[in-house]
Amino acid sequence: MDSLIAAAGRALAVGDALGALKRVALREDPPALALRGIAMAQLGDYPRARELLRRAARGFGAREELARARCLVAEAEVALAMRDLGGSPRPLADAAMALQARADHANALQARLIALRRLLLLGRLDEAASALAQLDLSAQPPSLVAVAELAAAEVALRSLHTAAARAALDRALAAAERARVPALVAEVGDARAALDRAAARIVHAGHEQPLRLEQVEALLASGALVVDACRRGLRAGGRWQALARRPVLFALLRALAEGWPGDVDRGALIANVFRTRHPDETHRARLRVELGRLRALIAPLADIEATARGFRLAPHEERAVVVLMPPIDGDQASLLALLGDGAAWSTSALALALGDSQRTVQRALVELEAAAQVRSIGRARAQRWLAPSLVGFTTILLLPAALPPG
Repeated sequence: MDSLIAAAGRALAVGDALGALKRVALREDPPALALRGIAMAQLGDYPRARELLRRAARGFGAREELARARCLVAEAEVALAMRDLGGSPRPLADAAMALQARADHANALQARLIALRRLLLLGRLDEAASALAQLDLSAQPPSLVAVAELAAAEVALRSLHTAAARAALDRALAAAERARVPALVAEVGDARAALDRAAARIVHAGHEQPLRLEQVEALLASGALVVDACRRGLRAGGRWQALARRPVLFALLRALAEGWPGDVDRGALIANVFRTRHPDETHRARLRVELGRLRALIAPLADIEATARGFRLAPHEERAVVVLMPPIDGDQASLLALLGDGAAWSTSALALALGDSQRTVQRALVELEAAAQVRSIGRARAQRWLAPSLVGFTTILLLPAALPPG
């Protein structure tokens, strides 16, 4: 490894992309191309970064398997930054094994962290937690420890274990400060600030109140009957009844919960759930059928009582009834939450992350764009979607610092 390549690698390790480019910008050998690709990725030019990394991998040839594996890991992180989530995870896993076999433990860990962050973006929480438990952070660079602790914090937050999340973020901050990478320190600081922002809202007895994640965790542990509009289900203590695949039943349950402790008029239920202002006997009959189905599903947790003018939700054990809602209204709340990370998403990646069809996501994006809530860049297959204003840093933190063997 010559001195310029070594200096460029050290610059990238501390996030100095421009300093790295000053040393290798005019060179066309494979190590320089790889480092230029990483620098361009840190500057946000992902298509150019991907092109340079692919050229570097071809230039290294079949005999330099270690360098090619490093290029593949860097390209995988660029794909993650571009929200290109449709590829197979197998090549990245093979690269991690190859790096581990050749004692490149730092880049092997980086490859596993990329795979872990991909699982988190796709909402595969159990797989992500399993992958996190297998990581060995001993004697690893502090920058990678910080990334791993950020991933641990996200797993804990999505599992509503806020104390564990705060502890992981404290460890991430300490590691980021040891690494002396300003962007990484800012990323951890932004994650810590998110714990103090409103994560949901509750409606209880006609009053609405914002909640932080810690308060949401306490609410779910309180024993109240919680109609969860974030995850589409009903929770009471440790019991959970999912209704995500039963939208009509959930709409009925939410309407009854919002009217608790009183009852809800039949006409209001029909108008709210079936979207009609002129009900007839067929709507009333359908209401009775759907309420019968809902009554059977939630029987272990609550009853539905008929009253003179409508129906009333009656929880068991005299529990209070609370409706937990996302911090923002609208059917596209989850879509806006994904775009809120500041990265550019393709419609296919959004569809994968949300579990919806690509066409459904496209229609929602068109509506949000008309309302000036999202914006797009590029055209056709290169089109990407972003939030209207980009603040803070993206979740993509670091790339491997030095690709050439040394």
